Amino acid sequence: HSWAAITANGYGTRHDPEGEWLYGMEVCVDSSVRGYRIGQRLYNARKKLCEELGLKGIVFVGRFPSLSRRIKKYGSAENYLDAVVNQQTRDPVLSFQLRNNFEVIDLMPNYLVDDKDSMGYGVHLVWHNPKVETAANVAHTKRHGGRQPDTVRVGTVQYMQRRVTSFVEFMSFIEYFVDVVADYKGDFVVFPELITLQLLSIEDQELTPIQSIEALTKYTPRYVEAMQDLAVRYNINIIGGSHPTRVANGRVENISYVFHRDGRVDEQAKIHPTPNEVYWWNIEGGNELQVIDTDCGPIGVLICYDSEFPELGRHLVDQGAEILFVPFCTDERQSYMRVRYSCQARAVENQVYVVMSGNVGNLPNVANMDIQYAQSCILTPCDFHFARDGIAADTTPNVETVAIADLRPESLRIARNSGTVQNLRDRRHDLYQMKWRGN
Repeated sequence: HSWAAITANGYGTRHDPEGEWLYGMEVCVDSSVRGYRIGQRLYNARKKLCEELGLKGIVFVGRFPSLSRRIKKYGSAENYLDAVVNQQTRDPVLSFQLRNNFEVIDLMPNYLVDDKDSMGYGVHLVWHNPKVETAANVAHTKRHGGRQPDTVRVGTVQYMQRRVTSFVEFMSFIEYFVDVVADYKGDFVVFPELITLQLLSIEDQELTPIQSIEALTKYTPRYVEAMQDLAVRYNINIIGGSHPTRVANGRVENISYVFHRDGRVDEQAKIHPTPNEVYWWNIEGGNELQVIDTDCGPIGVLICYDSEFPELGRHLVDQGAEILFVPFCTDERQSYMRVRYSCQARAVENQVYVVMSGNVGNLPNVANMDIQYAQSCILTPCDFHFARDGIAADTTPNVETVAIADLRPESLRIARNSGTVQNLRDRRHDLYQMKWRGN
């Protein structure tokens, strides 16, 4: 195998919680703190972890950093390996590993081709846990990971855009739905994209698109403060739809705010503004896409059009996301179906949950917000551990309502490691990869 293939390019998404061995991806010690036995401590900690979890041992492929300098003397990588194992010479990495009771399995060419010092070679090593019985008569017991199955309750709001007369009235509608999902002991409540455009109906006259966005950006501090307060008071995490926000250098981005029930606030900008957003509102795309850690596990946010780009969903799942939240705003059925089909595809190809939340209703006096079409839903992968059609909860189209479902992260882990198909594990890392070039 190669480093890229077994570690999923360093993201670790091929981890099997039911596995019996610990695979060592990498151990690095900064050169400025060498001499403090940090490497030894890390190796000891890995062994202790194996003993506590009852794993059979540790397997990894170690570097060969002196090979390129000594290949001329020994003639081949195999000869140099034999010399180190027989203590005829010393290698700064391999000799350390041998002292830690690791045994050589074999030599692996092309393990890490960018490792010029090792000439692409790696030494396949194993450490056997002495506390694990190995007798043939000991029954095999399948492990199911360290975490017990847990449940995340999610409520998605299909929100009616209607005229309001004040910011207070707008927040009263938001609070109503937060209260509803919190009463059902929800962990997350999700609102649609551009939900704050409703605030433009407060204006006495119809504004131009550019005037509209400028007016909306002035609500940002009040909106963030009010939503943050609701998350804490109702003890629920809020995916606050999205709100046009002025950022550095005067840019306006379409940003989804995640309000944690502990008071924290995270942001995720829309990466791909639609042609309409660019033309009418001069909205620009963000450059960062990061997983957000919550008290219910890692999540990601893809705002509407972003869900139609497979690379973004894969990038978030590679970082560990278990739920993708998709606030959306679509005007008619064709636009909606593009988002819906894309979200279902993201759920299948990444074996991840996807939650959609959209607007219904209309705002007659708000430019470029004339009509809405939505059928908000909660989607799952398609396998025996999930809903029959890959839909955990659905709504009636174009009706203001809430859909609620319980999602089990443990079901994702089972599907990814022992499902009918295993999309994440079966990727051909030797042929292709997802590489993020942004921040």
